[in-house]
Amino acid sequence: MKHLIVYAHPNPQSFNHAILETLQGQLQEKGHEVRVRDLYAINFNPVLAANDFISFSQGNTPSDIQAEQEHITWADVITFIYPVWWTGLPAILKGYVERVFSQGFAFTYGPNGVDKFLTGKKGLLLSTMGNSKENYDASGMFEAMKKTTDAGIFDFTGIETVEHAFYTSVPSVDNETRTQYLEEVKELVNRLF
Repeated sequence: MKHLIVYAHPNPQSFNHAILETLQGQLQEKGHEVRVRDLYAINFNPVLAANDFISFSQGNTPSDIQAEQEHITWADVITFIYPVWWTGLPAILKGYVERVFSQGFAFTYGPNGVDKFLTGKKGLLLSTMGNSKENYDASGMFEAMKKTTDAGIFDFTGIETVEHAFYTSVPSVDNETRTQYLEEVKELVNRLF
């Protein structure tokens, strides 16, 4: 299978980066093709600007968006790896979705509702957070986040979410717990792919 990993964390020493390395290594070990789009490393511009709308309306896709859409088109599986900041996606990843998953490419509005152009692709989300599992369970945040990403982004464009894994209390857990989280990433790859 062809896997596109969209990675959104500015610190190359972060636990998110360890998740990226683990996921990429496990997929390649199993013979999958993997492309990584490190949004900070490529200095992706997350701002959906007036010029983007003008270009879209004229049937022209800005070159940076077109390059990312080619990666999306290539992939069988699209994985987002990101920290949860303010109970949502980091701005750079939200901007990636706004610019790359554009109307006319990822979806359009048809006479019968939304036409989903990314149908047939699978989606995987791996999210880290500082808060505890207990706090997120009690507040209903896990379900809220799944609604906005799994349903509001992936399902809206036709991508089938195969899993959304949450790794909680990352700054405060011990190394043994972090190691267990990385083992869970490997097990997830073995189970799903």
